[in-house]
Amino acid sequence: MSTRTSSPRDAVIVGAFNTRQARVLEGETSDSVTLAAIRGALADASLPLSEVDGLNILPGLDWNGTRSYGYLLGIPYFWVGKAAPGAAGVLEAATAIQAGVCDTVVLAAGEAGLHTDRSTVAPWTRPTNEFIECWGLMTPAEFALAAQEYMTRFSVDPRKIAYIAAVIRNNGSRNPEAVYHGRGPFTADDILASRMIAEPYHLLDCATTAEGGSALVLTTAERARDLDVPAIRVLGGGSESWGPSYTHPPTYDRTAMLGRAAADRAFARAGLERSDVDVFELYDNFSWEIVRYFEAFRYCELGEGPDFVANGAIEVGGRYPIVTDGGTMSHSHTGESQRHQRVVQAVRQLRGTSAANQVQDARTALVAALGDVVLLGRD
Repeated sequence: MSTRTSSPRDAVIVGAFNTRQARVLEGETSDSVTLAAIRGALADASLPLSEVDGLNILPGLDWNGTRSYGYLLGIPYFWVGKAAPGAAGVLEAATAIQAGVCDTVVLAAGEAGLHTDRSTVAPWTRPTNEFIECWGLMTPAEFALAAQEYMTRFSVDPRKIAYIAAVIRNNGSRNPEAVYHGRGPFTADDILASRMIAEPYHLLDCATTAEGGSALVLTTAERARDLDVPAIRVLGGGSESWGPSYTHPPTYDRTAMLGRAAADRAFARAGLERSDVDVFELYDNFSWEIVRYFEAFRYCELGEGPDFVANGAIEVGGRYPIVTDGGTMSHSHTGESQRHQRVVQAVRQLRGTSAANQVQDARTALVAALGDVVLLGRD
């Protein structure tokens, strides 16, 4: 239970919505799925568009899309958020609301029609940085560097990391909203039997690609009292980065503790202990990243993560249930917008409305993506 004193201007999430997710959404564009997500989140919040005075919108990979959307939606004037989707965007919007800069913020993103050349990796994994084309430092190779170093340094059995991917994919297999619903069950052996992508990662250790939209609505605790929806409190958060990705080598020593200070700040602000968290909606782009999060966030010591997550600990019903909708490995991976889905799923868990894998009496959730952390709670 959080010990932080509440205020009428505390930020709460009152709307959370995912559009239909699929490998390909015929006839849809990044704009159309993003707009559908906005409408869905506002309907979920029981709030009219006329009350929105803050936006952070990312259609596809258009990082300048917010102002265009605000104009086309007919909002005269609005605060503009700059943070990435997910935990970072929620924290930025909550800070703006608490400071009185705005009252009601819509965060939305979506992607469709961008990944059309299936012979290549997705476009968001190969930005125009200097070492991508010539040396092949695309996302799988980049994230594999620290993972392989960790596996060697701590003499980790690959089955222990493959088990993490199996848990996440099995969560998605049980989720009727997941792109890969019904694909399972998986075992660690199944993960290791899939083809190698970038050592130590096999195909089933990695995120998939999909299309769809996702959106959130935040407002003040005072405004939420008049709405007939369950409000989820933003209890605390933190955000940090380490430098230009795809440019400098992301070695284990350089990146392993990304998010540690952010988590420390989040728990301090929320007045919570690590043991207070009931569900962990973590960005699961690659399986070993789950170990990295638990070690960086001080749930276990360095090198202890593979044993910490073993024996059902991270499964639904375990003490540290993770990625309960199937995440980017099984539910959906829509470029940048999938980070909003981590928050949407955390909200559903805290409301008790998860489409599958509901964690019993979940009251506090931790959402994290790379160095961004936010803690959410229900009253």
